[in-house]
Amino acid sequence: MPYKHNADRRHHIAKTKFRISNWPEYEAGLRRRGSLTLWMTPEALAGWRAPRRKTRGGQPRYSDLAIETALTLGCVFGMRLRQTEGLMNSVFDLMGLDIPVPDHTTLSRRAQKWKPPARRNRPLPDGPLHVLVDSTGLKMYGAGQWREEKHGARSRRKWRKLHLAVDANSGEIIAHKLTDQNTDDPSQVEPLLSQIDGDRPVHSRRSL
Repeated sequence: MPYKHNADRRHHIAKTKFRISNWPEYEAGLRRRGSLTLWMTPEALAGWRAPRRKTRGGQPRYSDLAIETALTLGCVFGMRLRQTEGLMNSVFDLMGLDIPVPDHTTLSRRAQKWKPPARRNRPLPDGPLHVLVDSTGLKMYGAGQWREEKHGARSRRKWRKLHLAVDANSGEIIAHKLTDQNTDDPSQVEPLLSQIDGDRPVHSRRSL
């Protein structure tokens, strides 16, 4: 490209390096990232197996809760379905739970049709609700790779923006919206708040 011709002679701003001064706290935080705490409530154990249905066809063995639990663990730790199956078997053995674990073929089949439950169906806590709104970029892989392999031309990567509304007290995501990369953040505040509860009074605070 023409604008890259004199790139070597241009002034480059060096990256700012941060020196860590609190090594004990920093190392403890890194160790906590790998900790795992899994609570199985009596309601979760009772709803682990899928209820029998009266329609024709085979009966499902696992409920959506079981599939969601397995897929969530696999997503958090970046595991394949076979590794997720092994992790859940190990965790349940350590907890002394005699419940079946979905195998990787079941997870693969159910994941194609599984839809996460809508947040608006869950009750919100009483009292004031403090909401944090932010967004993050998601890179789309695969777009333009055929052109790169055939013509050797580097294509422009496509992005999506995920706008999130988070409960400041619990850290739970209570609203979300996916847009293109050209959508600005302030325009999505109202759509996010409309997903939460239309009966609540809204007070905003602008960050400077």
